Amino acid sequence: MFIFVCYPKCSTCKKAKDLLDSLNVKYEIRDIKTNNPTFEELKVWVHLSKLPVSKFFNTSGILYRTLNLKDKIKSMSENECLELLATDGMLVKRPILVSEHRVLVGFKQNDWESVA
Repeated sequence: MFIFVCYPKCSTCKKAKDLLDSLNVKYEIRDIKTNNPTFEELKVWVHLSKLPVSKFFNTSGILYRTLNLKDKIKSMSENECLELLATDGMLVKRPILVSEHRVLVGFKQNDWESVA
């Protein structure tokens, strides 16, 4: 069973959901705006994704730009980044697909097809 972390109004999240449904993948939906990932969850997800924490930021989001994070995160530690991400789900890149052993961040169709 997967956890599908998304923002329901996001068109990319809708595409990812449609793909999962077409592949008959079983998942639980989690709205990133109302149920923001915690520091602990994000720490595990970064490890499982094998991506740098910077890849977990929603760089096209209004909040990211408003806080001028493009330059700030370069000098932040991983824990500082995780603490910031845990404050608001709109800072977190989406969709995210979480399993026990793997985490996909952002929608790349080929990667997502491989979970079926």
